[in-house]
Amino acid sequence: MKIFIERTNEHKEVKEASTVKELLKILDINPTTVIVARNNELITEDSKLDKNDSIKLISVISGG
Repeated sequence: MKIFIERTNEHKEVKEASTVKELLKILDINPTTVIVARNNELITEDSKLDKNDSIKLISVISGG
């Protein structure tokens, strides 16, 4: 699957992840720091992934 990481503006290919949780673990990304979108729709950490998915990891920004 094709991954775009917004924070670092980089594209990656990952083949072995079956869920969002697994994907974030492989990429060593803390799940609380990103919002995950598949084909432009937000998905949860438990969502199943397919090898043909296009995933975007969007950085979460908080302020006060």
